[in-house]
Formats: sequence, C-alpha cells, structure tokens
Amino acid sequence: MSANEAMGAEARDVPAAAGAAASHRTASDATALDVPSGRPAGVPTPAVGDARLARLALNQWTTREWSLREAVEGCVRAGLPAIGLWRDKVADAGLAESAKLVREAGLRVSSLCRGGFLTASEPAARAEAIADNRRAIEEAAALEAACLVLVVGGLPAEERDLPGARERVAEALAELAPYAGAHGVRLALEPLHPMYCADRAVLSTLDQALDLAEPHPVEQVGVVVDAFHVWWDPYLPAAIRRAGARIASFQICDWVLPLPADTLLARGMMGDGTIDFRAMAAMVEAAGYRGDIEVEIFNADVWSADPNAVVDTMKRRYVTELLG
Repeated sequence: MSANEAMGAEARDVPAAAGAAASHRTASDATALDVPSGRPAGVPTPAVGDARLARLALNQWTTREWSLREAVEGCVRAGLPAIGLWRDKVADAGLAESAKLVREAGLRVSSLCRGGFLTASEPAARAEAIADNRRAIEEAAALEAACLVLVVGGLPAEERDLPGARERVAEALAELAPYAGAHGVRLALEPLHPMYCADRAVLSTLDQALDLAEPHPVEQVGVVVDAFHVWWDPYLPAAIRRAGARIASFQICDWVLPLPADTLLARGMMGDGTIDFRAMAAMVEAAGYRGDIEVEIFNADVWSADPNAVVDTMKRRYVTELLG
C-alpha cells in the first residue's frame, strides 16, 4: 500500500475512541466561535490524534501572519500532519532551516507555492521565469514537497493574444518537466477562476490544465483541484474523472458573496459560502486521489483573526463540510 493509500484508509477508518472524543463538548468548545463568521462552533474541535485529521493540511497563507516556524509549531499543536509552504516564507527562514524544521516536526509538505508565471513574450523575461522555476523545483526537492504548484500567469502587459500566452506555457513546460523529473519533483498546474485570466492564470478550467499536462509523464506534471477556482465548471465531474492519477493536490476554501474589491482575497472559510465540498471530495476520492487536503484561504478577515482560532475553525469545518 502506498503512503497516499495509507492516509486515505486511515482517514476513512475512524476508531471508536475518536468518535467518542467527538461526542462530548469541552468547556472551551461550548463557547468557541468560528472565525471569521463569529458563529458558535457547530462541533467540538478535533483533538490531537483524531484520525479524522489524517489528511488535513494547513496552507501557510491561511495563517499569513505566522512565520514558517510559527506555522510548523501551530500544525504540531493542532495535530495537523501536513503543511503547504510558500517560497517567500521559506526564503525568510532559509531553505535548509525550513527543511529541518518541517522534518523534525514530523510534518509532510503537501505543496510548495508557487512556481509559474510563464507567459512572458519578451526573451529576457521569459529566460528569468524559466530560471526562477528551476530554482523553485530545487527548493521543492529539498523540502520533499508532494508537488510544486504552478500558477501559470496572465497576459503580458498590453497583449491580447490569449492562445499565444497558453502556447508559451506549453513551451515552458516542455523545458521544466524533465528538470522536475530529474529532481523527483511533480509540477502541479493550477487552473484559476476565469476572473483571474488576464493577470494570473490563462488556464481557467481543469480540462485546460489537463490538456497541457498530458504530453508529460504523470509523475512529472499533474494538476491542482482547487475548489474555489473550479466549483462553477459544469464539466467538472467529467474533468475530475479524466484527471485521475494526475491530481497532485486538492485545495479547499469557500466562495463567499459579496466578492471584495480585491478579488484575490475572495476566498472564505469552508461552510461560509456556496461550495458543496462533500460532493467534490467524493469525486476526487473516486478519481483515486489519496493525498492531503489543503486549506488555502486568502481573506483579510481571516488574516486579522487569531491564527490559532483560524486553525481550530478549519479543523471543525473540515469535519462538518467534508466528512459529514
């Protein structure tokens, strides 16, 4: 049995002790408030050792104010087995120190964010993007990350050639995939909601990401299923079935209305919006994915809250919104 299969089996086989622990509410649980909604907690906060947490990962940007060390300590304190890292936080701590902190804490690195931005048409900018992605691949290898997430980039300034930008992403992948394979790193193409097509990602659907991934070995190039970005797609069930073993990461957060003026910060806590996470999780599971499920939230109200309360809320909402 692979490590991913073991994680999936552990997550589904919740022992009686965990169920008993979930059946009572401590004094702190009785008064706990979810953030950022301020609503009373719907269930007790899963404790360290609760088997339901076996696949839950904290993406570091969800608790943006924490340093890498603080985020690692927060995961250990909360009983989370995995963390998604960001390159700027890794750079602040130092690559070797980051790898050491994660390793000594016994955590998995569910993803490294991010590489990409591969749409430049000017030769010098294009060369620098390739060089930066090579560095990102080397960092992911040092951290033993499950994947390096690629946000492929939007249209270059004052350009309108969308097919051309997508073709440049394909050309860059042809250079980067073998380099990733040589370092034991899996690239993960992340389609973003169409509202980000102009400035962040010319890939808007899972099918588009799969079209670019499929010329490459599955262990070199996969895709990210990010609930926030793909929930709206009427072809999503078929695309997830098509993705199968190409699914390298499953990220979750909610679509909450009204959208803020800065739509980059539109991601909400699971259960505060409109996404049916149980249905999507079932599709991803049926496609064969057994890896970590990573909570990635960009939200000003979440960032201004106590990071420990954010982690407690995401644990509770993971149980209620995904596990039922």
